[in-house]
Parts: sequence; C-alpha cells; structure tokens
Amino acid sequence: MDSDVRGDVVVVGGGIIGLTTAVVLAERGRRVRLWSREPVERTTSAVAGALWWPYRIRPVAAARAWALRSLQVYEELAARPGATGVRLAEGVLGETDPDEVGGWAAGRLPGLRAATPEEYAGAGLWARLPLLDMTAHLPWLRERFRAAGGVVEERAVATLAEADAPVVVNCTGLGARTLVPDPAVRPVRGQLVVVENPGIRTWTVSTGPGGEPVYFFPQPGGLVLGGTAEEDVWTAEPDPAVAEAIVRRCAALRPEIAGARVLAHRVGLRPARDAVRLERETLADGRLLVHNYGHGGAGVTVAWGCAEEAAGLAGAPSA
Repeated sequence: MDSDVRGDVVVVGGGIIGLTTAVVLAERGRRVRLWSREPVERTTSAVAGALWWPYRIRPVAAARAWALRSLQVYEELAARPGATGVRLAEGVLGETDPDEVGGWAAGRLPGLRAATPEEYAGAGLWARLPLLDMTAHLPWLRERFRAAGGVVEERAVATLAEADAPVVVNCTGLGARTLVPDPAVRPVRGQLVVVENPGIRTWTVSTGPGGEPVYFFPQPGGLVLGGTAEEDVWTAEPDPAVAEAIVRRCAALRPEIAGARVLAHRVGLRPARDAVRLERETLADGRLLVHNYGHGGAGVTVAWGCAEEAAGLAGAPSA
C-alpha cells in the first residue's frame, strides 16, 4: 500500500487513551489513522464517571506526573465546558489525608483544604477538580482529531500485525490481554446508576462501611452514582441488586438521592494492570510498536501525560 494512503501511524483503540494519543500525534504533524472497534460513544471510556484523580494506578511517581500534565490541559479546556465537556467542579475526597496530596499536588490545586463537618461527616479534603462529561468530551476529541487531519476507521482487529503502518500505537486497553497477548491485563468491573439530580451540585468520593467505593458526580445528563471495583469480573450486564446497593450507599451520604428516579444503568470493565505499560519495541519486520495501556480507572486522569509520552516514543517529539 502506498505510504501516502497508508499514513505514518495507526493508533489501535478508540477510548480516551487512544483518542488523546491520536490527537497529540496528529497535531504534531503525523498522518494518523485511528482504528476503533466501536464508536467512541460505546467504548468503556464513555461509561466513566470521569473525575480527575489518580485512582488505583501505578507506577505512582509516573502516574502523578502524567496526571499533573493532564490537569494542565483540562484546566485550559474547562474554559469552554459547553464544547469540550470539561469543567472544574468542587467536591469532597473522603477518607483522604492532606499528606497524601501535599507532596505532589497541593501547589497545583488552589483551594485544597480540609472538609468541614457540614460538607462531610468524616475526614476529607475539599477540592476543585476537573469533572468530564464523557458524552460530550469523547465526540469533541474525535472532531479535534479529524480537524488535525486524522482519520477514524471503525474496525476490529485480531492481531496488532494487521495495522499496516510503519508505526503502530497500541491503546487497546482490556483488548491488550489477547492482542499482545498480555495476561497481566485484567478487568475491574465498575457498575453505575444514573438518576435524576435532586439538586446536588458538588461531587463526593467516599468509602462504604464494607470498603466499597461510594461516589456521585453531577453531570448534565443526571447524577451519576457509583460504584463497584470487582476484580477479574467480566460480566457487562447491570446487576439489579448491586444497583440498589449503590443507591443505598450514596443515599447514606445524601438522603435526597433515595427518591431520585433512575434514568440508566451502566457497566464498564476498567483495563487494570499492576503497572501501566508505556514503552516501545521494534517488531521483527523493523516497524515500531508503542504500547500505551493498563490505566485501570485512571485513564481520564493521565490521558494527556501518557499521550505526549507515547507520541515521543513514536518519534513525534514536541516542537
């Protein structure tokens, strides 16, 4: 195939990691095709609650650096929330010690302080963080990619060798388990409930009495309630009993949630790994393969930092 038709880079995977990586590569002047098994609106990323915070991701030092770079980008995008789906929203990080963030993010998070008893019953931090509406942000990213000359192709692949380009970037998330293959990638099932917002304007992230994650995020389409973190569970169907428990735990923090009308149930399988794989290798035929996967539930949080590093590994350094 002629290289002008083929393009310089194929990015495989159309979630937040793949889309952001494709945008960075295209805006650095590379000819990029993005291969996605399904439209961005149906990827795992579309289900995300999408609060910026480095949730269960390693290696810790690198993840914090990626997160801070992404924070910078989201702060800029929050100037146009209607277009980008990104806004800065206030809320409480429950059971979070100030020392946990003091060494790496306190200087980057203006207004970070201990939550008052009126704001949260336990020990927590009040913060103003990026909160993304993924129903708006993913399509916006896709159009930004296209505006930079990128091409989106909806196709599934059985092997990364199908990518007919000198440079291939693997952003397949959970798919990397079979495509690489990498058995270290495993699902962490997350179930959410979307309800009519009874007037809640701040988000909360907490922990239930049994150690379960409890959170709610006000989004334009309703109040998103969560959640679960079930390791090695592949079931993508919502469990009614789990949904009832999610509503119950959230209502324990904000009683008005108890009577809210349910709008939707969502399930996403987070692509977890003991550590993010962000590295390159040379294939037997001399082509370059860059891996960028294993971000678990923190893909939104580290997307831009990882994308820029992956673009550098792919031979597209910043100007």
